[in-house]
Amino acid sequence: MIEALYDEWTNFLRQYYKTQMDEILLTYPLKKSLLVDYWDVDRYSEDLAEALLFSPKESFVEAQKALDTFMEGKDVTIRVKNLTKTYRIRITELRSGNLNRLVAIEGLVKKVTEVRPILKVGVYRCSNCGEEVYIEQDTGHLQEPVICQSCGKRAKFSLVVEKSLFSDTQKIEIQEMGEGVSSEPARLSAYAEGDIAGVLNPGDHIIANGILRGSVRLDEKRAKTTVFDKYLEANSFELQEEKLEEIEITDEDERRIIEISKSDDLISDIIASISPTIYGLDMEKKALALQLFGGLQKEMEDGTRIRGDIHVLFVGDPGTAKSQLLRYVAQIAPRGMYTSGKGSSAAGLTATVVKDAFGEGRWTLEAGVLVLADRGVACIDEIDKMTPQDASAMHQAMEQQEVSIAKAGISATLQTRCSILGAANPQYGRFDPYKPTGEQINLSPALLSRFDLIFPFTDTPDKDRDRKLAEHIAKVHFSGELKELRKRRRDVIVREYIEGSEDVAKPAIEPTLLKKYVAYAKMRIVPVLTPAAMDRLVSYYAALRRSGEGGAIPVTARQFEAMIRLAEASARMRLSNFIEEKDCETATGIMDYCLKKIGTDAETGRLDIDTVIGKPASQRNRMSRVMEIVRELEVTDDRGAEEGEIIRMAVSEGIPEAQVTDTLRKLKAEGMIYEPKAGRFRSIKNR
Repeated sequence: MIEALYDEWTNFLRQYYKTQMDEILLTYPLKKSLLVDYWDVDRYSEDLAEALLFSPKESFVEAQKALDTFMEGKDVTIRVKNLTKTYRIRITELRSGNLNRLVAIEGLVKKVTEVRPILKVGVYRCSNCGEEVYIEQDTGHLQEPVICQSCGKRAKFSLVVEKSLFSDTQKIEIQEMGEGVSSEPARLSAYAEGDIAGVLNPGDHIIANGILRGSVRLDEKRAKTTVFDKYLEANSFELQEEKLEEIEITDEDERRIIEISKSDDLISDIIASISPTIYGLDMEKKALALQLFGGLQKEMEDGTRIRGDIHVLFVGDPGTAKSQLLRYVAQIAPRGMYTSGKGSSAAGLTATVVKDAFGEGRWTLEAGVLVLADRGVACIDEIDKMTPQDASAMHQAMEQQEVSIAKAGISATLQTRCSILGAANPQYGRFDPYKPTGEQINLSPALLSRFDLIFPFTDTPDKDRDRKLAEHIAKVHFSGELKELRKRRRDVIVREYIEGSEDVAKPAIEPTLLKKYVAYAKMRIVPVLTPAAMDRLVSYYAALRRSGEGGAIPVTARQFEAMIRLAEASARMRLSNFIEEKDCETATGIMDYCLKKIGTDAETGRLDIDTVIGKPASQRNRMSRVMEIVRELEVTDDRGAEEGEIIRMAVSEGIPEAQVTDTLRKLKAEGMIYEPKAGRFRSIKNR
């Protein structure tokens, strides 16, 4: 049987992979693996393919021997890819029957250790006669000689490192991803050797092909038990560039998706499918829908990368359903992740290097939430509760969409190509529409500027809306009560109440289908701007810029890029490869809504983006004038400018007294003036 395997592999390689083997001989040592497609093996011989699956150890040994006959003494490893889907097994479904079988595990790289050398063939020198002994290391435990075969005596042997054969090894932790994964995803350790060690980074979506092994588990007293731990002896890794392929879309799903996309009420149906238990917030839900579909990431000729993901921030009063929206989006978004800023550090959000039991005391590179949400949506609740140091770690992740790690000798750049949906509470409990937004959120202007859309949530009394909201909440509870009665099979009671009742909590598109709709659109649709759409967006941006007066900046280029992303997402939602004027109307409508809510200077009524990310023009002008008054007065009085005189001069120029007092407080807080004596002010410049 073994000889037959060797002959079969030799004939197979000669017939199917002669060209590839010749290329390896020319490029060695740059390429040190021959990657064999499983379906080529199956096409050549079903028996050989079956032996590869059920007797992988023997098959790989003979396949390696066969390959060595073609490699002219070069160290080239045979590897297998593209296993049949029957043997692509979820980590939670691995059983004892899979032990010592060739399997394919699909998942996300959660942790990787540093690459270390592993001894393959040890050369030992006898301390008595100096004879050298070669011992293969294939059990995982170091094997050393005890008796010298040359002199026949027990002796001490020393390892001759320079003559021994080493290989690279790395331990990798794979986390299960995809639909049906619980809140605590299953994980599996894999061991990579040779040229496949060191090729993966945390956050990579892979298919790991290898032999499932079992290792003896030790109890608390370090005694061996009959329970074994599972691990994967990796043979090859297939890097999945498209992270949405984990969502299986059947022909029936595709038919329903295309049918939904042709609906005249498409946007309304999708809005009604996002957290239907929450009343209203149609514009906010429309923004979430566009965020799910996202824009198009562009790779330019000069290597520049322009992000397509849309970042959204909710800020507002407690009890306005911000957290509930975040949790719902995390459920329906492909690759959705949810976390809280209060319980997340910079390392937990981006990536970190740690020493833990997984790395057996070695340094381990571990992915954070933003890396794990690559190609998806990261929902961060209470983002304002993060420390400034942790929040600063998000700057690179949001704009460049990558994080760089250089710690403990490990240097890596990890991808964070995800949309970020954040929720924050105002610093003083309630959102004040008359104060600049930037002053009410405990986030730096640099971080705020990276959000494409910021929505304020205010809880203000409104007679009609309050009644409709209360009715909606009552109907939601009623729907939940009927569902509970059905669970308990109280059919008689249900029949009495169900007639004429409306299930307001039922989404227009069921969540599983909506998730597939989003994945389908992101995988298949590449929207392109039409000339009419391009002209519409350019004209809108130019008109907004012209509206700036008195130093106010209505919008910046960042808002223009955000509108392009929103228009691309709108086209994707319609499953259209062309961005039309109606997509631009959707984008500009949402941008108008946001800017009027949070970008309007309460004093002048004009659009001013600095209201969000800095000081509005009216405040800057007022601070500048008050500062000039302080300097004018301190020149004539050595004791400093008197507060009453400052107020009198400012009021005479039309600045209200309350604003003058507030401006003096801000100037003092920012270190531009100081108070040498109560009621007297001097500028720092003239100190």
